Amino acid sequence: MTKTLRCSLAAALVMVVAGCGIPGTSWGEKEEKHVVSKMSLQEAAEKADTIMLETISSVQPPLNWVHYAPTESGCGDYTIDGKTTGAATRRAAVMTVVSEERRGNLLGVLERLWKKQGYEITSTNPAKETPAIFARTPEDFRMSVKVGAKGQVFFSLATPCFIESEVAPPKTKANGTPFEGPKVPSPSVHSDFWSASTPAPSTPPAL
Repeated sequence: MTKTLRCSLAAALVMVVAGCGIPGTSWGEKEEKHVVSKMSLQEAAEKADTIMLETISSVQPPLNWVHYAPTESGCGDYTIDGKTTGAATRRAAVMTVVSEERRGNLLGVLERLWKKQGYEITSTNPAKETPAIFARTPEDFRMSVKVGAKGQVFFSLATPCFIESEVAPPKTKANGTPFEGPKVPSPSVHSDFWSASTPAPSTPPAL
């Protein structure tokens, strides 16, 4: 089996494992992850945290959000300089109540942001109840934003395969109240803008 094929199979396995039963996980990706440098998995996870924070912080008015369920997975027998590799996935859940009338506006804001930053929009899900957008950075970090149960918005960001290392929990600071246990609480924070039951204006109000 060639090295390229081994990498493709391993990366596909990572995407399947990372997506099992966890809200906010990317789906619909058909291309393998690509190793782009010899950075450690910890460094890659920190970069994913930075991208996640920049993305969520760009939304105005601000969203209340929390980290949840960060995971790491091995990349099979694919190695870099003889060292085993792995991938990390970071996730965030929005605690702000985003009404059905405002969900499309939120996803539109994020899609425009990602395009402006040079990210490629890889696919979208236009479903009325569970809309979603999927994108990737030039370095092949994969990200998604999707609407789940009770209209809750989830973010997910998966790294390519990098040299395995110990990976610490996210150090970026979320503005929501941390929770205990495996189940993400339903959104409960009201926003005059995002929770409104009327169609959104073309531009969110300035703070």
